[in-house]
Amino acid sequence: MSTNQPPQVSAAPSGAPAEGVPDARRRRTILIAVCVALMAVIASVSGLNVAQPDLAVAFGASQSTILWIINIYTLGLAALLLPLGALGDRWGRKPMLLTGLIVFGVAGVVAGLAPSAEVMLAARLFSGVGAAMIMPITLAVITSTFPAEARGRAIGVWTGVAGGGGVLGMFLSAALVDAANWRWLFVLPVALVVVAFVMALRSVPDSRERSGHTFDTVGALTSVAAVAGLIFVLQEGPERGWTAPATLVGLLVGVTATVGFVAWELRRRDAALLDVRLFGERSLAGGSMTLLVVFGVQAGIFVALFPYFQAVLGWSGLLSTLALMPMAVLMMAASSLASRLTARVGPRATMGTGILTAGAGLALMAAMVSVDGGYLSVLPGMLTMGIGMGLSMTPSTEAITGALPGERQGVASALNDVTREFGTALGVALLGALLSSGYRGAVDTRLAGVPQGAADTAREGVANALDVANQAGPRSQALIHAARESFVDGWQQAMWAGVAVMAVLFLHLLAKGPRYATPEPAEHATHEPADASP
Repeated sequence: MSTNQPPQVSAAPSGAPAEGVPDARRRRTILIAVCVALMAVIASVSGLNVAQPDLAVAFGASQSTILWIINIYTLGLAALLLPLGALGDRWGRKPMLLTGLIVFGVAGVVAGLAPSAEVMLAARLFSGVGAAMIMPITLAVITSTFPAEARGRAIGVWTGVAGGGGVLGMFLSAALVDAANWRWLFVLPVALVVVAFVMALRSVPDSRERSGHTFDTVGALTSVAAVAGLIFVLQEGPERGWTAPATLVGLLVGVTATVGFVAWELRRRDAALLDVRLFGERSLAGGSMTLLVVFGVQAGIFVALFPYFQAVLGWSGLLSTLALMPMAVLMMAASSLASRLTARVGPRATMGTGILTAGAGLALMAAMVSVDGGYLSVLPGMLTMGIGMGLSMTPSTEAITGALPGERQGVASALNDVTREFGTALGVALLGALLSSGYRGAVDTRLAGVPQGAADTAREGVANALDVANQAGPRSQALIHAARESFVDGWQQAMWAGVAVMAVLFLHLLAKGPRYATPEPAEHATHEPADASP
């Protein structure tokens, strides 16, 4: 089922071959520009996590306020991806990218200079708006500009940056906090934005949808409400409680808006913001499901790895982030390799290999992790999982973007990004909950002889147990040992659950995964004349 229009190719931009495709040198510049812009967005997702105590002291803010400063960026980003991706298709991808970079950069400067928590919250919200303008366009520029023979490799580079860029961003953020202070966290994203803006202004061609339909305003508004409501539930449920009034209201809004969005889009059919009928096709369904699970498991692993490095092994935030770099490097390398493998054996085989490898990595971590074994007990599993995630992300992204026509690549890219955001939120909420419940169940059996007050605090988490250990008197070392061992027990429970989810996904791919190479969206793109920038 397709909404493709007859091909209408623009005149060639300056420096490109006659058929309108930029030459190899310009394509490299375009790829660098969009990846630098993407890195700015990804780095800002995770960067503030390393500075939570500093922010609390600087603004005299509660933990709840600090979490909102962090989460409001992701909430704004996820909620606006689909409508802004669609607007980029209509308005022009280059103008949308440049405008997003300006909004994002100005908001970053304001955040870095923020005198209060209220100003910081507003700046982070506008950063999310700018990021929602940038992120889907970076991928849409690749899929609508690169020819078929080069597109897969370019998407592999993009997915590598999207997957591993968060770890690199956390490492650089932790280094900046250690070397200076939290305000310097915004220097890196702003600097990346400036570089991306200059490169995009000179090299990125413009393309846009020429549609005979009016913009789907109702679909856009219901999509915002649906995504915002569901992401709010996943972010706030663990903090407020799953039965808290605010959580239930968010769930009601999210579910109601989702049902309304699907019903409205089915009615709009070819004029819809997102043609939901396409989810009946193997490529879109398989790619979306794979990205959802892979990013969910990755986020859940990070929830466990950081406390393991810091609370169990006693490492600093900077060293803990550095410990993740081998996994990120292999993920980025495997993402680039995946496009070649997909061309040889097909997307289903490549995605299946990635899922099996990632599942094996999870199993290795679950089986080998220990307090005494330290970093070497988790490193083999981390490396194996990095390879598996890299192999699965690129063909999944290609499957999603290939399922929609060229003039809808902003929407396709936004759907890809929304799926990643939902997967991340789900992984943090669900695997984090399994980790917490596993820890509490294990630590209860190890608190004999510990004073009641210290024991109650220790049940809240491993960091709480270490903080209160000096109140346990002669049982302080026993409490520390019990908390660390219990954390590992809880982690193993969460990892084995992840292995089970990966196994189910693998079976799903075998039965309903994409069988053939994905369609070639760029050949069907409807372009306005590209600019003549050199």
